[in-house]
Amino acid sequence: MQRARQRVYDAIVVGSGATGGWAAKVLTEKGLRVIVLEAGRSIDPTRDYRMMTQPYELRYHGVAPGSIYAPRQPIQSKCYAGNEYSRHLFVDDIDNPYTTPEGKPFWWIRGRHVGGRSLTWGRQSYRLSDYDFKAASHDGYGEDWPISLKDLTPYYEMVEDFVGISGSVENLPQLPDSHFLPAMNMTCGEHLLKRAVESRWSDRRVTIGRAAILTRPHQGRAACHYCGHCDRGCDTHSYFSSVGSTLPAAAKTGRMTLRPNAIARELIIDPQTGKARGVRIINQVTKREEEVFGKAIVLCASTIESTRLLLNSTSRQHPQGFGNSSGLVGHYLMDHMYSISAVGTAPMLRGSEYDYSDGRANGIYVPRFQNLKNRKADFIRGYGMQGRVGQGFSYAHARQMPGFGADFKKFVRDNPREVNFFLGAWCEMLPRKDNRVTIDPGKVDAWGIPVVRIDCTHGENERAMARDAIVAIQEMVDAAGFRTTATSTTPAPPGFCIHEVGTARMGNDPKSSVLNEWNQVWDSKNVLVTDGACFVSQGCQNPTLTMMAITARACDHLAEQMRRGEI
Repeated sequence: MQRARQRVYDAIVVGSGATGGWAAKVLTEKGLRVIVLEAGRSIDPTRDYRMMTQPYELRYHGVAPGSIYAPRQPIQSKCYAGNEYSRHLFVDDIDNPYTTPEGKPFWWIRGRHVGGRSLTWGRQSYRLSDYDFKAASHDGYGEDWPISLKDLTPYYEMVEDFVGISGSVENLPQLPDSHFLPAMNMTCGEHLLKRAVESRWSDRRVTIGRAAILTRPHQGRAACHYCGHCDRGCDTHSYFSSVGSTLPAAAKTGRMTLRPNAIARELIIDPQTGKARGVRIINQVTKREEEVFGKAIVLCASTIESTRLLLNSTSRQHPQGFGNSSGLVGHYLMDHMYSISAVGTAPMLRGSEYDYSDGRANGIYVPRFQNLKNRKADFIRGYGMQGRVGQGFSYAHARQMPGFGADFKKFVRDNPREVNFFLGAWCEMLPRKDNRVTIDPGKVDAWGIPVVRIDCTHGENERAMARDAIVAIQEMVDAAGFRTTATSTTPAPPGFCIHEVGTARMGNDPKSSVLNEWNQVWDSKNVLVTDGACFVSQGCQNPTLTMMAITARACDHLAEQMRRGEI
């Protein structure tokens, strides 16, 4: 085995995405020497980003069907962004397999490179409220988080002030306001929907989405120029990614070492104390094994990958996986129920002048309104809605038009000039112990590491919520006078919303949780898990902003403990 030099870092951060970047930034700025381990390759924006790539520059002109890539990416090619422009920002499913029980699909969408999924995420950024942190106290199901909105607010603000979140103040208790950059404009059709909904229902609000996209220059990054292709990578770093924001900030301190192609196989356990003292890695390219040592370890590899690492780290003191004395590592997996939606047209706007709004990589948001003051009899918790109303000058539309040259261009621009709408629900999944991640002892990945088996299904509460959501969607678009052309009432398999959380939950009791209130593993306080694995419940809001704030809070506390010599 090839041994790395026996240097001991102050902290090892596993993962370089949204949370890993924040861990690196906070810890290095607090004076710690940090190594960031990234399983995948380095990213070169000049080569890997295709923000301005034109269809004629691609072999299939940007419209290749998913079946072209399915032999190597049967799961990743299902994602809207896993296309000819961006499929290189998603994993090879054959090299990175996982298993599921028969009849229980889980579509696990992943990026393995520096920056991870922060290069392709949807950028919607919402705070959780105490309806979420204290959901169990509100409706009696499950467990409360060991922290409240008050505990996390300073760190939400820290993240928002650095990242840049555009949005509007709404003063809603279920959707706390952030520190905002100026909001993006809503389209005419969205204003029509807002007026119709808010005049009929006093408890419903239609607002512009809160997005980690700059509407003015911020932190040395340029404002968004509205090209509409965020999932292809952003040359100007106008949306948040760790590559364009937090990792450069950490590198500026001179105290960060970034190590790509370093696949974390397991934690190195001290045979005397049972504490973790490093990470055993495999070089992705050479497949040679090495060891990296650190006083503290922060797992930011993503919900399921961090859990996989814990479960694969067995020893005499941790026979069921590291930090698993409660037996709960891997349990309570959640992902938003997704694909409950309606699409159609706004007939009153047909023929409108093209307004370029399809370059706005953001939509509208309807905050949760169910089970706040009112109480639905057939389900608990709630859902939010996301959508848009506008024209789309898309290549998909253009390629259906006949003609050539100037006449063709005019025809594409002028016809059919239909204004379309989409409105969908993001439904909270309840934390259920039987939704879980385990190690499949019979299968390994391309580097010989045992893979996970994911067993996760929607429950009756989610199904009842979906039935309510489609009714609410339909009555709202009807109130606006829109014409529905299709609805989707069948949810996508879990995983496909790409909001997977849970599996190493925080808590106040080591018997019923994996982590304490500071995201430290109960069994070894020098190991932290700060990505989505730490979630106790999900809420209906997109989770990444909360993950980043939790990481900032946990690493701030870790740095203080290390300063005092407590770790």
